[in-house]
Amino acid sequence: MPAITTRKLSESVGVEVADVDLDRLRDDEDLPGACLEALETHGVLLFPQLHADDESQAAFCHKLGELVQFPLYPNPDVMEISFDPDNPNREYFASNDYWHLDGFMDEVPAKASIMSAHVVTEKGGETAFASTYVAYDDLSDEEKERFEGLRVWHSFERIQRLTYADPTPEQLDEWARRGGREHPLVWTHESGRRSLVFGASADHVVDMDLEEGRALLADLLDRATAPDKVLTHRWSVGDMVIWDNTGLLHRACPFDRAEPRRMHRSTLVGQESIK
Repeated sequence: MPAITTRKLSESVGVEVADVDLDRLRDDEDLPGACLEALETHGVLLFPQLHADDESQAAFCHKLGELVQFPLYPNPDVMEISFDPDNPNREYFASNDYWHLDGFMDEVPAKASIMSAHVVTEKGGETAFASTYVAYDDLSDEEKERFEGLRVWHSFERIQRLTYADPTPEQLDEWARRGGREHPLVWTHESGRRSLVFGASADHVVDMDLEEGRALLADLLDRATAPDKVLTHRWSVGDMVIWDNTGLLHRACPFDRAEPRRMHRSTLVGQESIK
């Protein structure tokens, strides 16, 4: 009998895990390894209406790996993503509407994220996923050869300007302090698989004409996020999703931000640098 039973959610990415309840999440010592193996293959794991509390979520996530700490939140293993006025990171969550990978500013980005839905909206607020492995595999042989040596500059300012078109001097100063990072366009993973590193944080292609490079990045993103390549998950309260941050882009779909929406996210510390 397999450790977990799955059902495909789309042709390109994602499976639903059919046989895990909260007791099994807490007690099955074989489950974390089975989930990590499935994550490498499928990119996204959906546990429908699991209703994991923060303590159960964090305890399970610690079995998957080391967790990023969020010291501004009551449980530092869990970040609340919401637009509530008292949320300390509220200003930056609007950029989640654009395709991105978490930790794009880091040499070693997050390995995976785990998110549970606590309050959902009536309309909108889905989370969409697109595989950057598939994006690479779909390139022509000529493109794979041409892109092998390209490098891309990513910046915090680039993605924030999509939300704040007329930033204040204080915002510009903060964005400049956060800086940016250069990554290869093609990430050759330790497994031997290859993926593309791009998204809304990608500002320009190094040593390429600015507009030409941006047009290339926009074309690649459009192709990778075409409707037939995207898994869009409509949340129900209690759903938990795990996704492979090293092989996916993701984004939040628009919703009325006057309407409450609270997602509780834990993040696995990265183990592999982008190279």
